[in-house]
Order: sequence, then C-alpha cells, then structure tokens
Amino acid sequence: MAFDFISASLAARKTENLFRSRTCFEQVSATKLVADGVDYLNFASNDYLGLAQSIDVEKFSAKSGSGSSALVTGHTQLHEQFEQRLAKLLGYESALLFGSGFAANSSVLKCLFSQLTKADDAAVFHDKLNHASLIDGSLSGTAKLHRFNHNDTNHLRARLEKARVVNKLIVTEGVFSMDGDTAALEEISRLAKAHNAWLMVDDAHAFGVIGERGLGSIEKGIKPDILIITFGKAMGCQGAAVLASKTVIEYLIQFNREYIYSTNLSPIFVEVAQQQLDKLIAANEARTMLLNNILYFKQQANKASLALIESDTAIQPLILGSAENAMLAQQFLKQHGIWVSAIRPPTVPVNTARLRITLTAAHTHNDIDKLVATLKELPC
Repeated sequence: MAFDFISASLAARKTENLFRSRTCFEQVSATKLVADGVDYLNFASNDYLGLAQSIDVEKFSAKSGSGSSALVTGHTQLHEQFEQRLAKLLGYESALLFGSGFAANSSVLKCLFSQLTKADDAAVFHDKLNHASLIDGSLSGTAKLHRFNHNDTNHLRARLEKARVVNKLIVTEGVFSMDGDTAALEEISRLAKAHNAWLMVDDAHAFGVIGERGLGSIEKGIKPDILIITFGKAMGCQGAAVLASKTVIEYLIQFNREYIYSTNLSPIFVEVAQQQLDKLIAANEARTMLLNNILYFKQQANKASLALIESDTAIQPLILGSAENAMLAQQFLKQHGIWVSAIRPPTVPVNTARLRITLTAAHTHNDIDKLVATLKELPC
C-alpha cells in the first residue's frame, strides 16, 4: 500500500526505544516544571541565567506582528536598531535577524556558496558533533562537505591540506550542545588563517554565559568571519542573528531564501529581545551563580562517582550507552520528581545515549544535592 512506510517507520522507532513524545507542561521555569498537576525539579532547560521568567509584557510598545517578509514591509525601525546594536556589541559591521537559530544556521550554509559559478570550488569542514541545523544546511548546499573528528585540530589540518578548492569554510559550535565542551577556537582560527579559510561559529550555548561580559566565544579573542547567536537560550526569548561583514550580510539579503521568503521576526519579539539583552549584559551576578553551580555539581557528582563527560559549562552529560538505558533513567528521575532529558540517536552517536543535565543560575545547592543523590541510585 502507498505510504505504508510511515507506519512502519513509527513502529521501528518504538521498537528501538527512539520514539519521541511531547509533554504538555502547565508551567515552565528554569528550575520548575508542572505536568499533569505534578511538580518537577527542572534540569533540562537552556534558560541558563533564569531570564525567561523576567519578561514584562506590560512594557511592550510594539503591538503588532511584522506582517510580511523583511524585503516587503516587514523590516521596521525596531529591527534596524537591534541589528545595529548587536553588531556594535559584538564588534561586527552588520547583523541580520532570523526567527530561530536553526533557520539562521541552515540558511546561511545553504546560501553561502549558491552563487559560485564553479560549484566544485568550495568546501565546508564540519566538526562531527555540529548541530543538525549546521549539517542540514551543508547537505542542502553546493559545497563539498568534509567532517573532522570532534575538536581534533590535527584531523582538521589534514582535511584542509588535502582540499584543492579556493573557498574553504570551517564550521564549529562555540559550546557543543550535547557534550557541553568548548571548541578549540584558538587553534581552529590559526588553521583558518593558514589555509586562507573562513571560520563560522554557532555560539548558541556560549552567548550570555561564556566570558567575563557573557558575550560568548569572541571573548576568547577570536572573531569568526560569520557568528551566529540565538536568543532562545541564555536570553530566554525568541530569535537569532547572523553577524558578519557588511558585504556578507548584503549577500545574504540578496540570496538567502529563508530570509527573503519568510515573514520577518515580529517587532514584538524584537522588543522582547532588546529588553532581554539589557538583562543579559547586566547579569554578572547570575553568571557567577551559574559558574558556582557548575563547580558544585561537578564536585558532588565526583563524590558520587558519576561518570560525567568532561565539561566546564552548564551542559553536563551522563553517558548511559543504550537508548533503553537512557529512557529508563529518565523515567526513574521523573518518578523522583526530577526532569532531565534522555538524548538518544540520531541526536547523538549510537551507543552514547545520555542524560543531558543542564544547570542554571536559578538552581540552589539543595536542588543539586537532590539531583546527585537520585542519579546515584539509577538502576541502569
């Protein structure tokens, strides 16, 4: 029968413990979830600074949506001012707003080499643990796709040396979303310069929390040719931005189909992002609290002999191997009033299914103590 593959695919997902379900929450905050009337301690949020609950809707002056794409009537003074502010803050000539980080990442990589008359004269070099949005963008693009072993700069160097193309782009994440470790940006940047390559960094999980000012990977003294930041993590709202030279941004405006044909980010969301950016910049105390919570969790986890992946960020993965083990662990924690996401293939490599524990500035040491004590009792 036609389309029988749909039911077969769903059945296979269930058999392999890879079926994904949505939970409808009645209340969500950085540290608390309510589902079906039950309270859970939340260790699955990307709201690292606890800013998502601080949005004051009464202060909005924008009262409508954008109404159209940016190239029709959807680009307002709010959009223009916010793009200019982000560019100045992060040290770039220009910025371009998108509705999500996924849209920004994938569309830039689809678009970047689209106007090359010689399609085989470009190559993109991806860290093997790059986010799906980055990989999907390159799979849909025209440049040759090369993947180097995670954070392995020697492997990257070998890939770059073998590539006989003029246009080379290295793509990495600032903080890797599933492992929580940081990219070797200093060495990657040196390699980019040595091989006349550009560097693109997705800083979704670094912006707001990494660096003394919370500006992310650029505080390491590295300025990627293309920088992507998202507003849905530490800023606690909605949207994303691409930062680059004026020439690159103009190119994206001309040729990025996602930007050209999508209704622009609502002015309401832009105004929210403006307010949240103010709070993020001023959140030095929250960043200190987050760092303290990360250190405390790692100390307590070490005492409990929990085999965490090495990470100094808010993302603290606990590898459990099989998808079945990860689901069993998630259910065990849920039964004890704790919500942690079980991450399974294809999001992570086979046999590396895990609990992705995320810490925030809003957690208390008592919260962390409860989590560690429960993790210590996991049946798998």
